[in-house]
Amino acid sequence: MTRTLTGSERDRFVAALRQKIGESAVSTEPDDLATYGRDWTKVFDPAPMAIVFPRRTEDVAEIVRRCADEGVAIVPSGGRTGLAGGAVAARGELVVSTERMRDLGAVDARGLTLRAQAGAVTAAVHAHCEPHGLTWPVDFASKGSSQVGGNIATNAGGVKVIRYGLTRQWVLGLEVVTAKGEVLELGGALEKNNTGFDLRQLFIGSEGTLGIITGATLKLTRVPGHLDVFLFAVPDLAGVLRLFDAARVGPFVISAFEFFTDKCFARLARHRALSIPLETQSSHYVLLEVESHDRGALEGWLESLFERELILDGTLAQSAGQGRALWELREGISESLSATGMPHKNDIALPIASLDAFVSELDAVFTKEWPRFEICLFGHIGDGNLHVNVMKPDDMPKAEFLAHAHASDAAMFELVRKHRGSISAEHGVGLLKKDFLGYSRSPAELELLRAIKRTLDPENLLNPGKIL
Repeated sequence: MTRTLTGSERDRFVAALRQKIGESAVSTEPDDLATYGRDWTKVFDPAPMAIVFPRRTEDVAEIVRRCADEGVAIVPSGGRTGLAGGAVAARGELVVSTERMRDLGAVDARGLTLRAQAGAVTAAVHAHCEPHGLTWPVDFASKGSSQVGGNIATNAGGVKVIRYGLTRQWVLGLEVVTAKGEVLELGGALEKNNTGFDLRQLFIGSEGTLGIITGATLKLTRVPGHLDVFLFAVPDLAGVLRLFDAARVGPFVISAFEFFTDKCFARLARHRALSIPLETQSSHYVLLEVESHDRGALEGWLESLFERELILDGTLAQSAGQGRALWELREGISESLSATGMPHKNDIALPIASLDAFVSELDAVFTKEWPRFEICLFGHIGDGNLHVNVMKPDDMPKAEFLAHAHASDAAMFELVRKHRGSISAEHGVGLLKKDFLGYSRSPAELELLRAIKRTLDPENLLNPGKIL
């Protein structure tokens, strides 16, 4: 089992790591401990023993073996863009950062694959593939800092799930270091490999609790054709869903269907002084991105929305620059919420048919129990993913707010359970949601998860305390 090292033991252990993998690859600097010891949740105070920056899978394996010998717990760390505390090191753990593991192999344009180290940044993967007319279609607002390994470890979603699905659908092979320090090569570049249990899928979405992902063979697809972007004002969430129904049968292929409320936009406008290019203001807005080859059909479809009174107002971007400006209204929300207050974030998933009823019931709960809380709601309607942001009142102490927020989580997750949803859509369980995992997983499922953890990590070395 893992243990806390004494001061002299810690110094000896860190010195041995420096000798083995390099002086510059190990840091105990306070700024590094604070930065790499936490993720975007910023709820828990970081307290790691040290940060290591390996460059090779062999280095990671050596680090894990030494930690296993000494009983030192490990927290794997990628871009730290998660919102569930999955990358938090608060109990003297050793943080293993993949930040320097950024190598990208040659694009296989025939096999549509790419070999990438775990620390490769998502946007860099996109740029690497683009000259070949290809892309790895995993995309989200944090693509400029999120990393391949972290995306895989959390089975990240993002804004294009409606078109391409989750990260796990775009990973052919994995390189993983186990809790024993063994290196597994799982799957390679094979599209077909029907040889028993797919061990690769065990590690995808496991949040670093079963092994450390050090590399992957990514599945690529062609860069989409011309993309058009719409922005609509609709009266309410029911209107958002009616518009979604209309988009499903539109003359195009949907690549993204996003919504946000006026409260989200107000925070965005405060932080970045942006404006909505519509004459009609509303409580709900929809951003729709589509792939189409018939501009006339798009404009005709937009006109039909007005005729059927499905929208209050709407616009179709007339250039790529206008399209990027519309996307900024959606992708700038998370940053703006944090810049203008303290949000308590939740990402949940509901069956699409239950979204309207769920939000109505959630509003009623907050109006009754926590009327001072401002709720900023946005999400990926096409896959039922809602981001619920509870904003701290400016005059409320942080500790008091977090206590109320935790209580509101229980009420929210009861509604999630009622509607057969998930307490986590794309950011994982981490530390923040593990107490509520039973709202989405049965006792039998939880016991199977614990059994898998015991089998692959019997000493509880990897990311202890997360998920379970």
